Amino acid sequence: MKQFIVLLLVLVQYNSYSQNTFLSEKPPVFPNCEAVAIDSLQACFDKNIYNTLYEKFKVPEQVSKENYKGEVVVIFEVDTTGQFQVVYTDAFYDELKKEVKRLFLEFPKIKPATYNGKKTYKQYSISIRIPLTDQSVTANKEIKANEISKLEVAAKKEFDKIDKALKASENKAFKSQLNIQFTHSDYARFDRQMNLIGTNSHTASKPFVYEAVSNYYDFEAEQERLKKQTETWGGKKLWNEHLVELQGEDYWFTVDPILDLQVGKDTDAEFNSTFNNTRGFVIQGGLGKKLNFYSSVFESQGRFADYVNRYAESLKAFGPDPAIIPGRGIAKRFKTNSYDYPVAEAYLSFTPAKFINIQFGHGKNFIGDGYRSLLLSDVASPHPFLKLNTKFWKIKYTNTWMWLKDVRPEVEQDKAFLTKYIANHYLSWNASKRLNIGLFESVLWTNSNDRGFDVNYLNPIIFYRAIEFETGQGAGNALLGASAKYKWNDNINMYSQFILDEFSLGDVKAGEKSWKNKFGFQLGVKYFNAFKVDNLLVQFEYNRVRPYTYSHNTIVLNYAHNNQSMAHLWGANFSEAIIIGRYRYKRWFGDAKLIFGTRGLDFNNGTNDFNYGGDIYRSEVDRPFDTGVEVGQGLKTKTFNGNLQAGFLINPATNLKVFTDITVRNFNPEATTASTFKNNTVWFNFGLRTDLFNRYFDN
Repeated sequence: MKQFIVLLLVLVQYNSYSQNTFLSEKPPVFPNCEAVAIDSLQACFDKNIYNTLYEKFKVPEQVSKENYKGEVVVIFEVDTTGQFQVVYTDAFYDELKKEVKRLFLEFPKIKPATYNGKKTYKQYSISIRIPLTDQSVTANKEIKANEISKLEVAAKKEFDKIDKALKASENKAFKSQLNIQFTHSDYARFDRQMNLIGTNSHTASKPFVYEAVSNYYDFEAEQERLKKQTETWGGKKLWNEHLVELQGEDYWFTVDPILDLQVGKDTDAEFNSTFNNTRGFVIQGGLGKKLNFYSSVFESQGRFADYVNRYAESLKAFGPDPAIIPGRGIAKRFKTNSYDYPVAEAYLSFTPAKFINIQFGHGKNFIGDGYRSLLLSDVASPHPFLKLNTKFWKIKYTNTWMWLKDVRPEVEQDKAFLTKYIANHYLSWNASKRLNIGLFESVLWTNSNDRGFDVNYLNPIIFYRAIEFETGQGAGNALLGASAKYKWNDNINMYSQFILDEFSLGDVKAGEKSWKNKFGFQLGVKYFNAFKVDNLLVQFEYNRVRPYTYSHNTIVLNYAHNNQSMAHLWGANFSEAIIIGRYRYKRWFGDAKLIFGTRGLDFNNGTNDFNYGGDIYRSEVDRPFDTGVEVGQGLKTKTFNGNLQAGFLINPATNLKVFTDITVRNFNPEATTASTFKNNTVWFNFGLRTDLFNRYFDN
């Protein structure tokens, strides 16, 4: 005989009427009970349950060692197919719950209960007393249906149901309204798939949300393809998973650390080394299918190549802080020649209907298919924004409202930065399977006369130029733009942009190159799977912007934020050619970039202090002449910036990479001034970083 012999059962039938009262109701029937009289069927059923538990129930070793005294409560049912199902268990030890579930899985399939000849389910409740004692079944009492309702049974299963949901393996981020972190290198993964002939995708307004891209690119398959086989918890977290993952039926979120640890050497600098030390965390998730959230906090200290440090200090705001780190924000001094620059970004993404997405947060946006954007770029610091994306038929319509800062001493107000606002909209139309056309309009205004955020511009379908005219000529600065993309074939796309700040037809006809003709354009081509090499992207792009574009005669109405352009980081008065190559093989990646440019800068030497149109923060009133204006005027400077980067993707879930790169920069002005001089830089760098945003060090 077994060591543990005795079992106490309280078996109770879960029904409204007594078995003994109405013989038309039959309990479930074991095979060895089929010949038993109908009024003895319930007792036979009870005996089979008792015998099975007596023979097969095994008290867990831990429970016995600790001399536990108590009971296990079990609610089970026999369904209409005769299968046993454990509905609920309650015990002090999880091991006892597991043993009950194991045991009931071994019960055979029997004849189900019937009522008036029709199959029905039956629920029963038993209490198993621990330690087991040798005695017969002491109670066999039926419980009426209203004593334990289905709601009570469901309520008792609720907590276990949550635990079960947390173990779900589906990655809900891949179908969510969460943004895919915008880096040019990572977006190249799915660029070709979204630009195949016949797709109804819209690729200019960035960042993309996962749900939109998942129609063209299989993130689950990519995740499985890149997965490293490991059984340890540490190995899974390092190579494949988020640090913290919690997921249920209608919610999910993840928590991950942020790292950007770099060390390098600038051959042109007097200091020994460059470095960056970023620590932080990122939280993202979703509540239901319509609401997603994202938040990241960065705490950073760094010293960069000398030309980047000088550029950062040229952007400084009024006050004691020495610099603005390009693309990040205001920095305070760290030690003697380094910077401390904390940054936080966050947003909510809500989709009330399938054709509309609303985002409100603190971050950056981008409009365009190229490396640069002449309409709206991500080169400036993060800022508050409200964005509305509407997609239907062959159209995607993007409205963005932004709150910006002018941080120069000359516009300081009561020791506070000046607030200004931008409202823009971009209409993308797939005119055919190959051709996409985009229309762009933007207006910028300030808080003059306590105007605040002008409700006139909240209308998402109004023409901003007309509103600007109605509110006064000096009330705002409006820009118009257009874009086009043509799919030559599945592997070759051509794209373009045109920005118009001001235009005088009469001056164009006069042929005198008037300063009033403020515009720029972009031409580019992308070659996917270049030269028949899978996952190789080759890109060529040309940008040209005339002097004084993005500036204004009212200096606060320039198209900029935190002393950085909201379009091209060079401002205006330049031409530029870019060649880019990107390649991926499994977790390995390599990027190469060559930039050749000609810029027209100001002399600012005390003798010649004119504005030649490159610095968008200067007033147009300071121009040296009205006609004969051409790109590159002023202090003509030829620049070359080359960058080669290679690395390995450690964790696809967090985008953690180890990398090394080299930057070669040649800055060659025709004359030397106090702030502009010839400079040749070779900057070596390697490190470990969570890649979440674009870094532009090609100023």
